[in-house]
Amino acid sequence: MASSSFTNAYLVDFESVLEIPDQEGMQKMFKALENSGLRGFLGCKPLLFLSEIVQFFETALVQDNDITGVISGKYFTITPSRFAGVFELPTEGISNFFDVPKNQVCDARRIFSLSGKHVDTHGKKKFLKHEYRLLNDILAKSITVKAGSFDAVTNERFQMMTAIHFGLKVNWGKVLFSVLKEMVDRSVKKAKGFGAQISVLLNSDPVLSMGNATPFPASKILSPKVVLAYITTNETADARGQSEEEGKSPVAVVKRASKSKKKLESSRDAPVEIVSETVGSKKRPAVVGEEPVIAKKKRTSKGKPPSS
Repeated sequence: MASSSFTNAYLVDFESVLEIPDQEGMQKMFKALENSGLRGFLGCKPLLFLSEIVQFFETALVQDNDITGVISGKYFTITPSRFAGVFELPTEGISNFFDVPKNQVCDARRIFSLSGKHVDTHGKKKFLKHEYRLLNDILAKSITVKAGSFDAVTNERFQMMTAIHFGLKVNWGKVLFSVLKEMVDRSVKKAKGFGAQISVLLNSDPVLSMGNATPFPASKILSPKVVLAYITTNETADARGQSEEEGKSPVAVVKRASKSKKKLESSRDAPVEIVSETVGSKKRPAVVGEEPVIAKKKRTSKGKPPSS
């Protein structure tokens, strides 16, 4: 359970991605993410204590706004202040992203857009610039912890992206601890995540004895190599989408007409069925006003004349 639940999440190697070459947009996005106060959380130690994570979710409960549980027979408690302190998260600012000013959301619809036209705040991420597609994925997988497809952007994530881009103060301590409590609450169907962060929290408790750690998947640690691969993948997808759009262009129409012509010529090569009307063995013309004669149909097959 633990392995499959956490390998989709992203961690960020901030030191390297802030210097990623020839990608000014990506640099600015990661810098805004760092300035928002998420470096300690998204850039935490890339290790997973898988056995302890399983025990955490099997035993954890929310009690008086704290999270308590048992690891290898020993009790632990995670308070909101400890959670925020370990990851150096801001504890002031907005915690409801619907409070993001509407004029900034409107500006973001144009700034984030790949085409320069205003995008929807709840549409397909393919209409966003590559850096904001990646930001959407980071928020979906590592912050709000969503399961399933990541092709779409939600209103909440768009507003979250807007807050990060414009440098609004966000109470990430409250936001992220609320997400963790939802994961722990068995009455809420919330995808499990924060694998590396839970590992850091448990490992920092002097009372607990941890087992063997598993390295976090390298392909999910955002380094220049991984980010450039992400860009290449999205450029390929963009090119494929553009090629499909060209199906509506005059060039494509000519191609379709050419195919239709070939199909027509091919059909001319097929045997042609000729039907002649006979009465007895002789043909007779129809007389105006006369009742139609039900004719016998004689079918013959006529192929294409041989070429000389």
